[in-house]
Amino acid sequence: MTAKQSTDTTEAPIQQPQHFGEQLIEIWHRGSAWILGPVLIGLLAVGLALGSEQMGIINAHLNQLHPYAPLIFMPCGFALLAYLGNRFVPGCQGSGIPQTIAATDAEEDTDVSYLLSMRIAIGKALLTLGGLGLGASIGREGPTIQIGASIMHAFYGKGPFKGVKARRVLILAGGAAGIAAAFNTPLAGIMFAIEELSKKHVFNANSSALVTIIVSGLISLSVLGSYTYFGTTESYLAWNGSISAILLCGIVGGAAGGIFSRLLILFTFQMPARFMRFIRRNRLVFAAGCGLAVAIIGVYSNGLIFGTGYQPTRLSLENTASLPWYFGMAKLVATLLSSISGIAGGIFAPSLSIGAGIGDNVAALIPHMADHSAIVLLVMTAYLAGVTRAPVTSFIISMEMTNNHQMLLPLMAASVVASRISKFISPIPLYHRLSESFTEVPASFRDNGMSANTEFKPRFASDVLEEDGKYSSRIKNQPDKAADRYKNQ
Repeated sequence: MTAKQSTDTTEAPIQQPQHFGEQLIEIWHRGSAWILGPVLIGLLAVGLALGSEQMGIINAHLNQLHPYAPLIFMPCGFALLAYLGNRFVPGCQGSGIPQTIAATDAEEDTDVSYLLSMRIAIGKALLTLGGLGLGASIGREGPTIQIGASIMHAFYGKGPFKGVKARRVLILAGGAAGIAAAFNTPLAGIMFAIEELSKKHVFNANSSALVTIIVSGLISLSVLGSYTYFGTTESYLAWNGSISAILLCGIVGGAAGGIFSRLLILFTFQMPARFMRFIRRNRLVFAAGCGLAVAIIGVYSNGLIFGTGYQPTRLSLENTASLPWYFGMAKLVATLLSSISGIAGGIFAPSLSIGAGIGDNVAALIPHMADHSAIVLLVMTAYLAGVTRAPVTSFIISMEMTNNHQMLLPLMAASVVASRISKFISPIPLYHRLSESFTEVPASFRDNGMSANTEFKPRFASDVLEEDGKYSSRIKNQPDKAADRYKNQ
């Protein structure tokens, strides 16, 4: 044997066999993540669903005390929720989907615990319930996604779950499980992870991820039952004779969803720098102003726009009541105000409610075009697809939540048309644009760890930030023109 051969033999790595104890530890970590994790997601999702119903009842009682009572408790409540969120649970503002996307896109050496943690999961649930109790036009579905991702992220760094790839798998599985449990639709959870959460990464729907989604969905199903939030409708459209109705609903719903997305992006990123600095320095005043505006709209609409909007949407779909002509627009404005106020809460359920209101308008303007319930369902789906730019998820959610499988093809067509129309109005998908607000890691968190006194401040692109050292590390490098990433999609 030559010296060279001897050297090569010495340098060759020898893989040591894994000891039995190490194997047991790895099995424990995997079992905890893929079994205990989805069980916790399902239980928290069920608790949030049941709590949301109770908060709706409480809000109805509060409004019955005096017709103008919301003008008092809603501004104060919005300000209180914004303070509690910034003071004790930084990173919980809004729906939680942008935070989940930002954490998924994070580089390997970045700690994303300021976006996903058990503390945020619990705080998100409580603050969302508080907002629904006040009557904010928010939903619980988006928060459930961040809650699910936070629970699964808690297993990161333990056992085999190390490295950026493992972290992404955990976050994607948790987010998908969250939406599956929120809507009782495991298929929607898988599609949402593929369409929305992993636009930049491949979602590997392996057995472990599927188990997470299925188990969390089964937990929700076993407690809540096969419950359709918007009732049931037997409406049907003949595919060959309803092309005009499908196209019209897709165009109207997609345009409205695109306008909402554009407005929300405008208020988040593109307002004058002086206005954005005012909001940063007067966050509680701004939140109170948004609460007052929502209260005024709610008082004018006799409380119809408060909360998720499940009840009025259900009545419209089942043809048991007609919605006021202004419901869709009033709900849209109330949802926009609730979203920019800085409180926790999602936009999934309000978006479906807005779509129902706009669909009711379309059915009233062209009464003989198609069945009323079918038009409402089509515009609901189209509006959600226009807002989220996730057409497959949108028609699956609408189909499952109304138990109407015979409308599958019309819903598919309307959602695809709506997504394309929305792209002309708002080129960048809403959640991915909003995720750019969460790409700055607070230096106080990176250096000293998150404390209760750390205030999370999303970065506004149009603002002139003072270089005070509060932000010093990016999660990802932002391109000069964010729209370039999506121009070929």
